Amino acid sequence: MFRVAPLAGETTWSLISRVAACYALDPAAVLGYWQWGNHRPRHEGGGLRADAEALLDAAGRQVLAGLCGVGEEDLARALPAFRSEDPRLAASNAGPEAGSGQGLWRSGGTVAGPVAFGCGLCAARRTGTAGVRVVRYVPRWDRVCVRHGRWLLDADADLSAGGGEGLEFLDLRELPEVVAARRRWAGVARRAVRAGLGAGQVFGVAHAVVARWWEQALHWEREEIWPRRLHQVAGGSVSEAAGGLGWWRAVGRDAVVFPEVVSVAEALLDPSMSELVWLDSGGERPRLLSADGAFCRRLGERVGRPWLGPVVAVDYGGPLTGWMGAVIRRRRRPGMDPDQLGDDPWRVRQESQPATIAAQLRVLAKEKKAPGSGTMWRSAVPAEQRALITSLIQGAEEQLIQLRRVQTGSSAEVARRLLRNLSHGADLLDQALQQATSAALNAGVPAQDVAQWASPPGKRQGRGLH
Repeated sequence: MFRVAPLAGETTWSLISRVAACYALDPAAVLGYWQWGNHRPRHEGGGLRADAEALLDAAGRQVLAGLCGVGEEDLARALPAFRSEDPRLAASNAGPEAGSGQGLWRSGGTVAGPVAFGCGLCAARRTGTAGVRVVRYVPRWDRVCVRHGRWLLDADADLSAGGGEGLEFLDLRELPEVVAARRRWAGVARRAVRAGLGAGQVFGVAHAVVARWWEQALHWEREEIWPRRLHQVAGGSVSEAAGGLGWWRAVGRDAVVFPEVVSVAEALLDPSMSELVWLDSGGERPRLLSADGAFCRRLGERVGRPWLGPVVAVDYGGPLTGWMGAVIRRRRRPGMDPDQLGDDPWRVRQESQPATIAAQLRVLAKEKKAPGSGTMWRSAVPAEQRALITSLIQGAEEQLIQLRRVQTGSSAEVARRLLRNLSHGADLLDQALQQATSAALNAGVPAQDVAQWASPPGKRQGRGLH
């Protein structure tokens, strides 16, 4: 009997697959050792998901331990989902098949967090078997294999539609700055812990900020760094690689922007940067944040783009301005509960969460299959204009949220703040309406339809929307 040791963070199904490989069997050949309550997860196109996870009951765990030749305690330490409970498994233990190994299928991301492919070279070194595939639970900041210069891809994405069948990693050997960023991240994580934060909280905010920049960067004429990196991870040229630009922008995003994510995380943890936000806001004499603020200017310099500050400073409603607003509000209201006020700088709103690779690829697949469907807006309206409309609407939303917090002060002060926020929100809605009207007309929507849906900006009375 072979002894097959689990790897740290490995999915249970990955280990089962490696056990089968040791006996020169297809993984499906060993499924008969358990009674399964459902079917193995598949992608929408029908392909089996690499991030599938197997939840086993107590008897099923004993079966796996016997097949591996490894004790259950060792398996529990290595496999995050090994002892995950499920009500359906508990019910099966009391049924007519009690005592036999029971199993349920899940997608790994719903069990113990993000799932990625393991580095095949590291796995071969650990197991002594070449060509072995390992799937592991890996946080997004730990996707770089420093030893072999690889970015480990998400295991939940269907890469086959873009010609990426079997693709498990991106080659970083020509991008030493990405590997160096992984080394820098260790220091950022320690600083986060010293500040009483989790590494995941800080990474989540920084990743959301940079992912939003990534969506806007197609129209940054001065951006040269990310296109070069994207070509490198695509094998030299995106135009010649399978999948095309849209596919590679989805698959390569997290690897390409990783150095900037680490730099932004460093900046957001820097007390001197928070002080710049406070000064830009006017301190004790509040004023609106401007495009030439010192914080955004300095942030652009820290990510190697001195020109970026004024661009991102006016991205109202995005995760960066959300973080800045929360920092300012906490400074003005010391001692208040951030959960009560919704002013936690390290919480990313749901609408600002970056789309995963899997979600982006599903959108691309639907657009290819149904170009005349509801996704036509994405293809007919330039990404820059869509981003601007979204930014303006989110900025207006932020102004309305701030209105609910205007509770105390003299009548004159409260009235001033109400009118200022209302005026600014109305200005943003004016601009959003103009941009949406222009986009609809340019996309081919008949003018008479546009006139029915929105009053032309020039015919509105004051700030009223009819």
